Amino acid sequence: MRYEKGRKDASRGRIMEVATERFRSDGIAASGLASIMSDAGLTNGAFYPHFPSKTALVRECVAAALEGQSGQIAEALASGGLEKAMDAYLSPEHRDNPGTGCASAALLPEIARQQSETRQLYTERLMILVRQVSAALPPDTSDPEGVAFGIFATLIGALQLARAVEGPDLSDRILAAGADAARSLIQQGRRAPAG
Repeated sequence: MRYEKGRKDASRGRIMEVATERFRSDGIAASGLASIMSDAGLTNGAFYPHFPSKTALVRECVAAALEGQSGQIAEALASGGLEKAMDAYLSPEHRDNPGTGCASAALLPEIARQQSETRQLYTERLMILVRQVSAALPPDTSDPEGVAFGIFATLIGALQLARAVEGPDLSDRILAAGADAARSLIQQGRRAPAG
């Protein structure tokens, strides 16, 4: 039985939506295809007309997640600048919702174990995010990409720590410390005035 293209596209989109959330909340290795397909309301056999393998699904989900994050960063930068973007990233709401949050904070150790093609795609998408942030830094920043890398490393690490510890008070302190550290990187990255 043949289905129209729109239905196939809808099914593919549903698989990606479920898988992206599941990967971020439970991890790639812990997310089986059977449970992804069940949550998508599809049979296991319906997977392979859409993706040749779980690896291909992971690659596409990571790409889509980082693309979405790029749009969120652009929106935050446009509406409130870098400070607003950093505050949104290190918010309790983001911390408490890993399934819809930053793919890097949720998946970096597993992405590092993926095949070269997936890691290359991650690298390309990460560089788009880094360039967005570096363009938003003060114009007198001496190494904008370097500072942007430091900001990402600080924000991602702070979010991971805040998610890992027990207790909201300590977790909130970690988020605040991460935000302070990221702000200090921005200040330290500025060139000294010519004298």
